[in-house]
Amino acid sequence: MRRLFQLEADLNIKVAGNREQETRPTTTVILAMSADGKIADASRTAARFGSAQDKAHLERQVALVDGVLLGAGTLRAYGTTLRVVRPELLEQRQQQGKPLQPVQIVCSRSAALDPQLPFFRQPVPRWLLTTPAGARSWQESEAFERLLVTETPIETIDWQAAFGQLWGSGLKTLAVLGGGALVASLLEANLLDELWLTVCPLLLGGVAAPTPVDGKGIMAALAPRLQLLEVKTIDDEVFLHYRVKKV
Repeated sequence: MRRLFQLEADLNIKVAGNREQETRPTTTVILAMSADGKIADASRTAARFGSAQDKAHLERQVALVDGVLLGAGTLRAYGTTLRVVRPELLEQRQQQGKPLQPVQIVCSRSAALDPQLPFFRQPVPRWLLTTPAGARSWQESEAFERLLVTETPIETIDWQAAFGQLWGSGLKTLAVLGGGALVASLLEANLLDELWLTVCPLLLGGVAAPTPVDGKGIMAALAPRLQLLEVKTIDDEVFLHYRVKKV
C-alpha cells in the first residue's frame, strides 16, 4: 500500500564531514554527454548517443545503489527508466541483501506526469518526491508506492528535508540520472558527492541544449571543485569519475 510522508520544511539535516556520521544518502550523478558538454540536443529529445558499453556502465552503477533519482523532464523524454536486467548484477544485489531493483524516485515540483507512460507499467518500485501541490493529483492513485512531500517557503522541494527522509527510509546510496535542472538543484543544496560522466564522440551544440548542470549557473570563483578519481577509455568514449570536493 502506498504511504504518504509529509515533511516539515524547516527540518534541519546536519551533514558531518565524517561519512559514518552522515544523515543523508551518498549521491552519484551518472550521465552521458557529447564532447561539447550536452546531455541532449536542442529539442531535448531522449539522448541515445551513448554506446552499448556506456549503457552497460550505467546499469552497473545503478545496480550498486538503493535508489535512483530522475527529473520529470527526463522521464517524459524517455518514457521509461533503466532496470537492472543482467543476471550477474541481479545476483550481486541478492547477495548484498538488496531488492532486485533500486527504488525509482521521480522528482518534480508540479508532478505533472502522464500516468500512461510505460514507466508506470515497469516492474520497479516507484516513489514520487514533490511538493504539497504536486502531491494532490496522486494521493488517490496507486501509481507510486510512496509520496514524499516537502516544501520550502518559496514552494520548491526542500532537498535537505527530503534527503533526510530518504535516509530514514533506508536509502543510503542514490544515483542521479538527470536532468540538468535536478543536478543543479542538488549541487546548490550541497548534496552531490560523485559524478560519472561519459564523454561521447559527437558534437551537439545549441544554446538551448541541456548540460549536466543547468539552472542559473555558478560564478567561476564559487564553482565547486572536483577531484578526478578514475579515467577509462573504451573505443571512442571516455569515462570520467569525479568526487566533489567539500569545502
